[in-house]
Amino acid sequence: MLKLYQNIKRLREEKGLSQDALAKLTGYTDRSSITKIEKGQVDLQQSKIELFAKALGTTSRELVGWDDGLPVKKKGVAINVLGRVAAGTPIEAVEEIIDTEEITAEMACKGEFFGLQIHGQSMEPRMVEGDVVIVMKQDTAETGDIVIATVSGTDATCKRLKKYRDGIELIPINPSYSPIFYTNAEIEEKPVRILGKVVELRAKSF
Repeated sequence: MLKLYQNIKRLREEKGLSQDALAKLTGYTDRSSITKIEKGQVDLQQSKIELFAKALGTTSRELVGWDDGLPVKKKGVAINVLGRVAAGTPIEAVEEIIDTEEITAEMACKGEFFGLQIHGQSMEPRMVEGDVVIVMKQDTAETGDIVIATVSGTDATCKRLKKYRDGIELIPINPSYSPIFYTNAEIEEKPVRILGKVVELRAKSF
């Protein structure tokens, strides 16, 4: 409990409180009691620790030192989860908000993110029906990235990207499904556009 008594003295001095003033705030008659407490000569009950914490503008946990060295939990950032995104045959993108997910503040600082729900079987076994992917919004990606892409402006699909000189291929993980190749001309004409890169999977299935 030595940390407790050291913290009482430190906080009292930081706040410019005399021992007499702290004694009055905590129900003691004079400074001698505070002197003994700060020297660790008196055992304080929990009720008294809470009185000291209130008088010194802190919490009983911090006063005792239980929170020392523990990482401070950073507040997360909520992002919207949009409607289903095909992980099979491309389906019409549904842009209604169906849920929210939380990402770290550190991640949120890196760009714009949204969540999308997986529908279909082409990304099994890694991603299955109902799973949610966290997507970083961007219009480019590299070979090997899992992306959310739109085809002809309305269809959305989740696939692994492979880039070629003459086009791109959207590749499913499930070998029962065939890759879809688009030439550079088709990319422009349809068009085929990348909405973002999948950076995290939030599995919802059991």
